[in-house]
Amino acid sequence: MIKKLSLALLAFSLCSPSYSEQVYGTTNNAAAFGLNWVMTNILPSQAGLEVNGLVYQYTAVKDPETGMTVYVQNEYADGSGYIFRNADDWTGLPRNTLRRKFAVPNLNAELWGPGSIEVVGEGSVQDASVVYSYKYDTCFDPQSDPSCPGYEEKIEVPDIPIYDPLQDEFVQAEMERKARIQEQEEEQERQRRREQWAVSNALEDLLADGNNPGLVDPLAEAMALALTARTLPTDYYYGLEGREYFDTVVLDGGNIADNAKARRSNLAQQLLHQQMIDSQYESSQQETK
Repeated sequence: MIKKLSLALLAFSLCSPSYSEQVYGTTNNAAAFGLNWVMTNILPSQAGLEVNGLVYQYTAVKDPETGMTVYVQNEYADGSGYIFRNADDWTGLPRNTLRRKFAVPNLNAELWGPGSIEVVGEGSVQDASVVYSYKYDTCFDPQSDPSCPGYEEKIEVPDIPIYDPLQDEFVQAEMERKARIQEQEEEQERQRRREQWAVSNALEDLLADGNNPGLVDPLAEAMALALTARTLPTDYYYGLEGREYFDTVVLDGGNIADNAKARRSNLAQQLLHQQMIDSQYESSQQETK
């Protein structure tokens, strides 16, 4: 059964651009299918609903000489005790039907846990009925109805995909290309520093003494001289003045054969030179660290 506000208030609310309405109602019999019930199955699932009272009725079946107490009760939803509990003492009383009505101080429906009728002693109850009264505000949630005070229009925000340029295959390819170029340039720079370091050390040893006592290895001395020659300008060749002398040497056979042994020796010296440079550079780097 639903009870609403007065017709005057209803008429006023219909004339207003926005309104809030208090709705009152009662539940069905909570004990219709047994002496235990779950409140979420009894109360409407309305936001802001409050229980403001209950009415229970039952018939006590017992012998007048026996003792019996009947508890009509509801636990708190969190199990911390009873939100409502009333005891009827039937000790020394005959079979009879009892009806009682209680008001409760507008307790939120979420507080109400399991309900039950408990019999302690000798006897039983029949035809039990437990009915709760409640109220709620139709605009407890202003967003439930555009006519509610405080209602706000929802702004639809489009779903804009986020573009990550780092995930673009062309960007990734360009980044990898630049990384390879940078790696090559760094390797070239390391090689240039190794050669520069080798030339510097070779010149220092070569020029330290007129007799070059520091160069005990003839091959190392030759390489130092070669490196020195690479660093000296060659333009002075064109500045010499003199006469022309014709070669009068006559070779037997008329051909000069290539010196294969000298070619192999030069190649071996070049490889050894590179190994010495790399070895000395690595040693200097470790000492620096």
